[in-house]
Amino acid sequence: MPDIQLPHLLDAAIDAAFAGARAIMKVYAGPFAVDHKADRSPLTEADRQAHQAIQQVLLATGLPVLSEEGAEVPVLERQAWMHYWLVDPLDGTKEFVKRNGEFTVNIALMQRDNMSGGPLGTAIPVAGLIYSPVQDVLYFAWQGGGAYRLQAAATRTGIPAYERVAMSTRLPIAQDRAAYTMLASRSHRSPETEAFIQRKEQEHGTVAFTFMGSALKFGLMAEGAADVYPRYAPTMEWDTAAGQIICSEAGKQLIDITTDAPMRYNKNELVNNWFIVQ
Repeated sequence: MPDIQLPHLLDAAIDAAFAGARAIMKVYAGPFAVDHKADRSPLTEADRQAHQAIQQVLLATGLPVLSEEGAEVPVLERQAWMHYWLVDPLDGTKEFVKRNGEFTVNIALMQRDNMSGGPLGTAIPVAGLIYSPVQDVLYFAWQGGGAYRLQAAATRTGIPAYERVAMSTRLPIAQDRAAYTMLASRSHRSPETEAFIQRKEQEHGTVAFTFMGSALKFGLMAEGAADVYPRYAPTMEWDTAAGQIICSEAGKQLIDITTDAPMRYNKNELVNNWFIVQ
């Protein structure tokens, strides 16, 4: 796929994200039931409705869609894809249920890489977005094109990527921070995370913390609002792919702790290894 098509495909992903967000906010505005999946993670009607709205838009691009709420795709079939969409229709369902506004729509365009595949993965993100429906903030990036943040994003629909770039803030943003700052999840902490914190306190003295739900942490990292985001807890591929390309284009790296290399995708199992963004 020529790079020139990445902004065009990102336009479609942004349209899909806005469609998903409209479905989410319709559910968010009223009472809703909470179900649970086999792994006990929460599931709402917003997850389902957002998946349907996003998939309808993305399938029009002619590329397959791998979504958290979609049907399971056989490994050999999906690992044969050259390009595909990787989607989390509602990232941060726990935050959605708490009604704290810290949830997002995540969409990444994935491309087969030239490395050996199998258990370690076959693909990397080459474009992606994270959209916060409550904040109406859009983070987006494509390979070689830079990373951006757009506020009041939903008022700017149907705009080509390059016009959207002109309205956006390029990331990272100059910061005035004295303390070493670490991002942490509101909902996921582990003994390994605590050990990492202790190591950083030994290295830097005082460590400041910013707590945030969902993929918004990747947006803050791309902005330069924090120095490190350790994740010693389970995540899935659709949780991180969009954040990875956004952070990468902003000069950060999402490193798989197991391989000590950037995270790869479309693995035999779609569960990520632990990682650090810095």
